[in-house]
Amino acid sequence: MAGAEEYEHAPVPQSARKSLPSVAAVWFGFPMNLGNAVFGGVIVYDLGLVAGLLAILVGNLVLFGYVGALSHYAGRTGKNFALQAADTFGRRGRIAAAGLLATVVIGWFSFQIGLTGSTLHDTLGWSPVWGAVLGCALYTLLTVAGIRALALVGAIATPLFVILAVVAVGYGTAHASFGDAFSYQGTSSGLGFGGAVAIVIAGFADSGTMTADFTRWSRDGRSAVAATFFAFPLANFLAYAVGGVVVAIGGSADPATDGGGFLSLLTGHGPLLTAVAVVFVFVNLGSVASHCLYNGAVGWSALTPARMRPLALGLGVLGLLFALTGVWGHFVDWLNLLGVFVPPIGAVLITDQYLRRRGRTGEARDVRWSALGAWAAGALVAGLAHYLLPGSVDPLFGIVVAAAVYAAAGRRPSTQPLPEPAVPARTP
Repeated sequence: MAGAEEYEHAPVPQSARKSLPSVAAVWFGFPMNLGNAVFGGVIVYDLGLVAGLLAILVGNLVLFGYVGALSHYAGRTGKNFALQAADTFGRRGRIAAAGLLATVVIGWFSFQIGLTGSTLHDTLGWSPVWGAVLGCALYTLLTVAGIRALALVGAIATPLFVILAVVAVGYGTAHASFGDAFSYQGTSSGLGFGGAVAIVIAGFADSGTMTADFTRWSRDGRSAVAATFFAFPLANFLAYAVGGVVVAIGGSADPATDGGGFLSLLTGHGPLLTAVAVVFVFVNLGSVASHCLYNGAVGWSALTPARMRPLALGLGVLGLLFALTGVWGHFVDWLNLLGVFVPPIGAVLITDQYLRRRGRTGEARDVRWSALGAWAAGALVAGLAHYLLPGSVDPLFGIVVAAAVYAAAGRRPSTQPLPEPAVPARTP
C-alpha cells in the first residue's frame, strides 16, 4: 500500500505543500458534477430560472464565506479537519464532530455509486448493480492513490463537464430558445427561495466543513481561500446553473425527480458521443465520490492509529453495501439532515479560531464542553427552524446561533497567546 505521505496524524509541512493550481484543481473538480446539475434543475423547476439562479448564487456566497474561513486556518496551520476539531472540541470531544462528518461523507460516496448505476441503467440499459459495483471499484482505487490523484481527476473532470454541458444544452435548445428559458417561471410547487438557498448550502455542508482535508496542502492561508473560490461560487454555481438551464429549455423529461441531469441529451447522437458520455459518467461522478471517500478515510484515520489507504478500501466496501440497499435515493431527507446538524460545527470552529483562541493558553483538553454545547444549540435551533419556519434558510439559523452561543460562553483570559503549531521550513 505504498504511496506518498498523506499526513493523517500531523500537519502538512511546508516542504510538502502544493501550488495554488494543484489545490484549486482538487476543489474545482469536486462541485462541478451531475448531482449538482440535478439539484439545480429541481430549484429552477420550482422557482423559475431567474429566481432560481439568484438563490443558487446566494447559497454559494454563503458557502464561500463559511468554507473560506475554515480554509484560511487550514492553509496557515496545515492541519486536517480532525486536528482542527481537536483544538476546538478537545482530544476526545472531536470524536463527536469529526466522527460524524467522516461517516456522513460515506453516505455521499454511496449516493454517487448509486447514481452511477442508475444513470447508466436509465440512459444505456446497463445493470444498475454492476454499474454501481464497477463505479465503486474505480472510485475507491482513485481515492487510494491520494491527493495527487484527486487533483488530476479534477483537472480532467472540469473541462469535460463544461464541454459536454454546452453540447447537451445545444441539443436541448431544440425544445425551447434561450429567450423562452429566461421567461421560465417554474411551478411554485412548494420550494421557496429560502429553501432553495438551504439546499445549496446543505449540499456541501459536510465536505465544505471538512475543507481542511484539501486546503491544508496550500502554501498559506490566502492560497487556501483562493482555492476555495474556484469551488464556491465558481464551479458549484456553474454546475447548478447548467441543470437549471436544462430544465428551463425543456431538456428534462421529469424535472421534479431528475432535475437538470443532462446525460440523456447526449445519447442517441451516434456511438462516439455515447461512448464519451459513458466515460464522462465515471470521470465526473468518480471525482465527487473519491473526494468524499478521501474525507471519510482521512477523518477516521486521524481518529485512529490506522492509515488512510487501508481505511479507504474498507470504507469503499461499506459505501457499496449502503448503495445497494437503495438508501442513497433519499437525497432530499439527506440534505435536510446535513443542513441542520453540520453547519453549526463549522460555526463553532470559525468562532474559536478567529475570536476565542487569542486568550487560550494552548493546553490540551479532553473535552471542551462549551464548544459541544454551542454545536448542540445551533443544531437545535436549525432543526426547529426547519419544522416551524418552512422555507427558511435553516443552516444560517444554526450557524448564527452556534457562533453566538460559543462566543458568549467565554473563557478565563490569559496573557499567554496560543502558539502556532511548529511547521518545518520549506526546502528549496
